[in-house]
Formats: sequence, structure tokens, C-alpha cells
Amino acid sequence: MNSSSSIVGQFAENFVNFLFLHFQGGFNAFSAGLGAVVKLLEDGIGAIPFVVMLVVLVAFALWRRGVLFAIFVGLSLLLINYMHLWPQTASTLALVIAATVFSLIIGVPLGIWGARNKRVEVILRSLLDFMQTMPAFVYLIPAVILFGLGRVPAVIATVVFAMPPVVRLTTLGIRQVREELLEAGRAFGSTDSQLLWKIQLPNAMPSIMAGVNQTIMMSLSMVVIASMIGAGGLGEYVLSGIQRLDIGIGFEGGLGVVLLAIVLDRLTETFGKSKKKKARSVAKAAKSGANDAAAST
Repeated sequence: MNSSSSIVGQFAENFVNFLFLHFQGGFNAFSAGLGAVVKLLEDGIGAIPFVVMLVVLVAFALWRRGVLFAIFVGLSLLLINYMHLWPQTASTLALVIAATVFSLIIGVPLGIWGARNKRVEVILRSLLDFMQTMPAFVYLIPAVILFGLGRVPAVIATVVFAMPPVVRLTTLGIRQVREELLEAGRAFGSTDSQLLWKIQLPNAMPSIMAGVNQTIMMSLSMVVIASMIGAGGLGEYVLSGIQRLDIGIGFEGGLGVVLLAIVLDRLTETFGKSKKKKARSVAKAAKSGANDAAAST
């Protein structure tokens, strides 16, 4: 039996093979550039001594969440280091940061475009549904064929899997901006770009930050799957435990992923709350300005 048992499967296989045969040079160049960025990020995080990273993250947690969470962050990092998993954690953190940044670079503009164009929003919604419901393992096949093994296809597959939340929540946040704020901006002669940057994005920022938080969480959920194609990090440690049926190794790697996920989730969550307060102040200022303009007329 052929690997592709239907016309649909044959079409997908032929399409990927066409891309590989005719655009291999472009994919190799893109892979080299993206690989260099990920490697630089991983080497940069790995070069930071554990003690320095511990102090920085605990201080950051103390600033954003308070004493109790700062203690939790300190104990979590000490436990990870005690299990000799800090190098793997740094590698996983680099992959998550790279995937999140690329998801934002692609996803936020798409979300803005979808919020401003109803047809684009309908197309994006269908595409995002496809990206979220397609099993993550399926992304690995064309990624490996086009980009080979290693961190590059892992980052690309993670971006495809983790980008939908930031696109959806960017569109939702911009659409939920109150009409009176936009009318106040137009009354003061704001252009479309000024409305976007001065009113829509500041008020939509809590929703966008919620999308960033979800993207980070979905990136972490791809850690073990991405390790199957050479992503390394904590996922590779968990995968090693699965292959060897070693409960201890699997539990330690899984615990490292959980602790990293909790730390990143709670820290990024605070930015959404602070942006929400700022958005309220912007809305209040715009509303008072509109009232003053109405009173003067």
C-alpha cells in the first residue's frame, strides 16, 4: 500500500516534494539564518551563570508578584539545578522565547489585519482552526523534509502550533475597543494609523498579552514533541525516560517543564493586568477629551 492512500494525501505529498525540489536553496538559507538566531539565543542564556539567573528571576518575581511567588521561583530554580537540569532548561527557554517572538512578529500584524478586514478575518479564522486542530505530530513531517533535523524545524512547528492564540486575541482586543473612543480620536483629527497606535492597541493590549501568555504555554506543550526531531532541552530528557522506561528521568524532566511553565505563566500574566490598568486610564482620558470637545461646541 502506498504511503498516500488517497488523492488528498497524494496532493499534500506532491506539494511538499515540489517545495523541496524547487526551493531547497531558499529553505536552506532560511534554516541557516533562523538556526543562527536560535543558537545565539541559546548560547546567550546558557552563558549566564545560574546564580545570576536565579537572582534576576527572583528579583523580577518579587517586583511583579510579591514575596511568596519570589520564594516559589527561587525554590523552583534551585530544585531544577539540584536535578542537574539547568542546561536543558536554558535550552528549552531559548526555544520557547524564539517561538514566541516569531509568533508575535507574524501573529500581531495578522490579528490587526483581521480586525480591520472582515473577509480577512473569516479566512484567518478558518486557517487558525486548521492549525489548532491538526495534530502537532503532522507538522513535524514537512518541517523535517524542508529544514532537516534540529532546532529550526522544531521552532517552525512550534510557531505553527502556538501562533493562533495571539492572532485571535489581537483581533478580539481591537474589535472590542469602544466606539466612543474611536469617535473621540476622529474628532481630534487622528488618522487611521494614529487611531491604531494611540487608541486601539493600548486598549487591546490586555487581550494581546493574554494571547502572548497562551502562546508561551502552547510552546511549552510542544517541548516533548519537538524533541523527537532534535530540539533538545527538557523534552529530550523526558523522551529519554520514555524510551528507556525510566520513571525517575521522565518524572524529573516533566517536573522541570511544569515548574518552568508555572514561572513563565505567572510572570507574563502580570503584564496583561498592568496593561489593563493603563488601557483604562487611556480610555478615561479619551472620554474626558471627547466630553470637553462636546462642551466647547
